[in-house]
Amino acid sequence: MTSNGSQAALSDDRLQELAKRHLMMHFTRHSTYRNEDVPIITRGEGCYLYDSKGKRYFDGLAGLFCTQIGYSFGAELGEAAATQMAELPFYTNWSYAHPRSIELAAKVAELAPGDLNRAFFVSGGSEANEAIIKLVRQYHQLRGHHHRYKMIARRIAYHGTTLGALSLTGIYPLKTPFEPLMAGVRHVSNTNRYRRPHGESEQEFTQFLLDELRGVIEQEGPDSVAAVFMEPVQNSGGTFTPPEGYYQGVRAICDEYGVLLVADEVICGFGRLGEWFGSTRYDIRPDIVTFAKGVGSAHVPLGGVLMTDDVAGPFLEGTTVLNHGITYGGHPVSAAVALKNLEVMEREDVLGNVRRNEAYFQELLEKLGEKPIVGDVRGAGYFRSLELVKDKDTKETFDDEESDHLLRGFLSGRLWDAGLICRADDRGDPVIQLSPPLIATREELDFIHDVLDTVLDEAWDEMQRPHSHGSRKVVTGGRQVVDTN
Repeated sequence: MTSNGSQAALSDDRLQELAKRHLMMHFTRHSTYRNEDVPIITRGEGCYLYDSKGKRYFDGLAGLFCTQIGYSFGAELGEAAATQMAELPFYTNWSYAHPRSIELAAKVAELAPGDLNRAFFVSGGSEANEAIIKLVRQYHQLRGHHHRYKMIARRIAYHGTTLGALSLTGIYPLKTPFEPLMAGVRHVSNTNRYRRPHGESEQEFTQFLLDELRGVIEQEGPDSVAAVFMEPVQNSGGTFTPPEGYYQGVRAICDEYGVLLVADEVICGFGRLGEWFGSTRYDIRPDIVTFAKGVGSAHVPLGGVLMTDDVAGPFLEGTTVLNHGITYGGHPVSAAVALKNLEVMEREDVLGNVRRNEAYFQELLEKLGEKPIVGDVRGAGYFRSLELVKDKDTKETFDDEESDHLLRGFLSGRLWDAGLICRADDRGDPVIQLSPPLIATREELDFIHDVLDTVLDEAWDEMQRPHSHGSRKVVTGGRQVVDTN
């Protein structure tokens, strides 16, 4: 029987057969599983996951940067869901409210910085950014600025996969199959310190970034630019943190030109950086915040938008309607579970755990940074990356074929075998990304270090062997200045 006694459990062989016959997985090379088993995760406990064969793995990616409280509070959150199901299993937020969506909106506003007081709920992160595209355009229309429709985001940044959010996304290979995308999106440099010119100071780096942003706004025409989208710490490319004074400068430029500043906190929000919002940590003072993932520790599908009173104002007058809606936005069961998740996070002092262990985590990774294959160690809170290089002295990166062999041909499988789930990724230069559940202890951070300590040495040896390689990657240093659109 299954754990709830409802039906007989399927064998692993049967699950494999059904998965290969019927299930389309997200961002997955399905050909890999023609002759190999599909990894099937069956249960979780604490920071650990177990597969259908009983093997245990440390979840060093917190699902997808989202299971803040790990996997041991499911029964408690499930009770909140069951109670809500008995009371009101569903009703819409289209012209109606219900207690849980009201309570969650108030709670999220309480935790948010500044006067981000109005919450609009959706089902996830891509939907949140999609909603903002429409909200921002309508906001400017209502204020008589009918030509403000253009958006600015950053290179290699990921803002989602729905067509509008994908237009904001700065990862070229994800975009090309779906062109033409939304018009009017430009991309500026991200805050990759490691790839900045040799000898450039932090102040000079900040000034370069701000001058570039100002230049793009001027080039496009200040009266045509609607919003700037930025993650507090950019995920894709490997946890790029901001240089000193950067967000204060961005805020000043947006104020000068009447442009809305949007903080995409789908990953950074709800404790990932040791604060409820990354905007608090970096004093971003955004007009709008998007969130998802951590608000419910991914135990339910839920995302949302927070906006200031000033942004909400035009939608609260006369016959005006925000012309956007999602059937499941503010779903009462999702809202109830999110409220319980936030209660657990406060009770267990989850943010305090991140703050107490942040420096220790950094020290562990800096030890790995001494290895010849590790070029850079970066990130904040429980959100970290190691950039992998071919030559530490010159910062030369691996070419596309080498990177594919390193990350997918070797590291992904070897880390899985060693019982560590993390992300080996090359949407920018090749990196290993780490984002453990926010309840992870120092002993569990030690486990991450110990596995990587061995596997990175093996990876370096692997890449010293002769392989057949293609052309070298274009960018091995300095700045990429070609727009990704």
